[in-house]
Amino acid sequence: MSIKEYGEALIGKTFLDVLDAADIEDNLKQEIITKTNNPNYKGGMGHLIEEYHFEYKINNDQEPDFPKAGVELKVTPYEIGKKGGYSAGERLVITMISYQHAVEEDFHASHAYKKLRLTLLVHYLRDRSLPRIEYPIDFVTLFSPPEEDLKIIQQDYEKIITKVKEGKAHELSEGDTMYLGACTKGSNSVKSNVPQEFYAPELKARKRAFCFKQSYMSYILNQYVRKKVDTYESILSNVHDIDDKTFEEIIIGKINTHRGKTDTQLSNEFEVKRGPNNFWSLLAYRMLGIKSNRAKEFVKANIEVKTIRIEENGTMNESISFPSFTMRKFTQEEWEESGFYNNLSSKRYLIVVFKKQGDNYVLKGCRLWNISNEDLDEARIGWEAIQQIVLQGVKLWKDPYKNGTGFRVKNNFPKKEDNRIIHIRPHTSERYYILGDGEIIGNNPSYGDELPDGRVMTKQCFWLNNSYILNQLDENLKK
Repeated sequence: MSIKEYGEALIGKTFLDVLDAADIEDNLKQEIITKTNNPNYKGGMGHLIEEYHFEYKINNDQEPDFPKAGVELKVTPYEIGKKGGYSAGERLVITMISYQHAVEEDFHASHAYKKLRLTLLVHYLRDRSLPRIEYPIDFVTLFSPPEEDLKIIQQDYEKIITKVKEGKAHELSEGDTMYLGACTKGSNSVKSNVPQEFYAPELKARKRAFCFKQSYMSYILNQYVRKKVDTYESILSNVHDIDDKTFEEIIIGKINTHRGKTDTQLSNEFEVKRGPNNFWSLLAYRMLGIKSNRAKEFVKANIEVKTIRIEENGTMNESISFPSFTMRKFTQEEWEESGFYNNLSSKRYLIVVFKKQGDNYVLKGCRLWNISNEDLDEARIGWEAIQQIVLQGVKLWKDPYKNGTGFRVKNNFPKKEDNRIIHIRPHTSERYYILGDGEIIGNNPSYGDELPDGRVMTKQCFWLNNSYILNQLDENLKK
């Protein structure tokens, strides 16, 4: 029986079923169940499959789990959203990035390549209504990255090891790259900062590992595991487009070819009518050769197109929003396990800049941007301040308008100017509140979110401050 066939025997079973089939004593079985059900027990699901289905001991060997076949085993969660969409539950850690030894410059000779080139993916459904030990195993797939992905993964690898070789591992960020990331390992503590012993022993850096980004894992899940029909468009015309250029150079080149054109010229050239809210982003996608607004490479890499309009006086109005969140879940999160952190730290933005000149906006160019570690830490301070207010109890009060025609509901969240990077506010002009005395404000409960004390306030979103984003742009994009 092949490794794949033996793995497929897991389909339809729960983790408890795997334990029940193993020849172990009851007291050990109960100990494993208790550990597995603990959400803080990292790697527990994978350990259980390794030891009690495939019957090999857990190790830190740099070789693949099945060395003769060159196959690595990875047990990873997926989730089903409220609207039925399937997504990866987390990034996929591949192997640690070593600071103690010289990096392997040849990607195909590296430990990372050996670990990722052929993987037996065991996907289980993370159903939070069940104990973890009862999560069902639904998919088992032998996966190897296709050639076009592997070329970008190699570029990612080379970008990461270049920083390590330069003694700049402390500047690494998961958002630096496309599909292969450098994710943090260990808690955000002093112990997680270690010397860069080989290249810069005097400098410490966070422990990091090579990983497939969560966005890339979601793509793998839907396209290669579930075999969903791929309806995305590709920016690359063929796999050889990136033989002598990086993907970043290609997309920046495509946008900058049109630099100096007005929005009116671009609208006529690409037959994009004014009016829709996504008019500006549609122009950006057309310049990239995408007829829709779903580029395959951007979906895999968690790259979001953001068009920025700078006024003649040098200001911009728009901040960048993130998805709304639930307060109850927010209060239970640790920073580096939070949805906002995972989104912010791994996301890249293709920022396309237009500047007002007379009656038109002129394309100034673009840049690929992701947040730096230093700024991420400043965002953490703002995030924790907001979380503390929710834990202590959000203050809500009615503030009458000066003209006496109504009121707004105010709160004690930090103001935009209180943190250089982020602030919090609703994404909609609609409102819904249930105050402490039971008074209901608004008529659509779907706009509301329940606070830990049972009151309800309008759903909130995190935002990157417009002033902060403006400061991330090169001067030539703002002139």
